Amino acid sequence: MKLVKKREDRFLWGLKQIIHLCLKMLSALMIIVIIFGVIDVAWTIYERFTAEPRFILTMGDILITFGAFMVVLIAIEIFQNIILYLRDDVIHVKIVLATALMAIARKVIILDYDELEPMYIFATGLVLVATGLTYFFVHKLPGETQEEPGEERVDQ
Repeated sequence: MKLVKKREDRFLWGLKQIIHLCLKMLSALMIIVIIFGVIDVAWTIYERFTAEPRFILTMGDILITFGAFMVVLIAIEIFQNIILYLRDDVIHVKIVLATALMAIARKVIILDYDELEPMYIFATGLVLVATGLTYFFVHKLPGETQEEPGEERVDQ
């Protein structure tokens, strides 16, 4: 019986090592995505400022620039999720929810409300509210499982 247990432990350890290797590869790839995202933000700003009329940004230009910024910030949040998972072997729900909120906020910022159907806007708002409420409740839950790295637990 102990021999079977040791084999299972080694097997699970091996699987865990494969997952960690994959996470390390994903983190390296995410750095590449972030670098190219920053280059894209710089290029977007350059294009907007050099287009006629020069140095004038329309509301559409600003929204496109904000969207490019938000994509990079979301990529950085995903990178942080990967790093935290590599360190702790647990998924930090608050950080995942914060990343989801940022992604939804990006979507809300860049929506073209003139061309969307009301039901799409309503559904997007509902997803935003549901994710925000979930984040709020997870943030308010007491317990060590909800603490972020570097946070101290305060008992009330």
